[in-house]
Amino acid sequence: MPLWGDLLVALVIAIGLVGTVVPLLPGPTLVLGAIVVWAVVTGGAAWAVVAVAAVLILGAMGLKYVLAGRSMRRSGVADRTIVVGGLVGIVGFFVVPVIGLPLGFLLGAAASEWATRRDPRAASRGALAAARAALVAIGIELTASLFAAGSWTIGAIAL
Repeated sequence: MPLWGDLLVALVIAIGLVGTVVPLLPGPTLVLGAIVVWAVVTGGAAWAVVAVAAVLILGAMGLKYVLAGRSMRRSGVADRTIVVGGLVGIVGFFVVPVIGLPLGFLLGAAASEWATRRDPRAASRGALAAARAALVAIGIELTASLFAAGSWTIGAIAL
């Protein structure tokens, strides 16, 4: 692959890493997609890099649900809280660009917990537990995406 191609792949990977933290783009999917495109063009041993990246990113996608769910259950927060928080977060994303998603998520989670328990303290604890679970999920995805990007960097240098 020519240098400009590698730089373009690196740019898409960087955008994917940002998208992992700032929920505007499907970050890990962009990272993996860029690595797959690089492998299609490069061929050969590049597919081993795709395999490593895919195991990391797909494994993280499953792990984030297990660990975030466990964190939520430990805090006593209902699954409904996450669903309501996510739906309100999606609406918030379109109403208030960039900050609307996390703000809507927190407000939706708090409202769901308040509607269930009718206690403002329980609502704030539920919203904070939901935020912690979301941060755990983001951390897992970011770590896997960074390792996938690192494997691509090693592969791009070696091949």
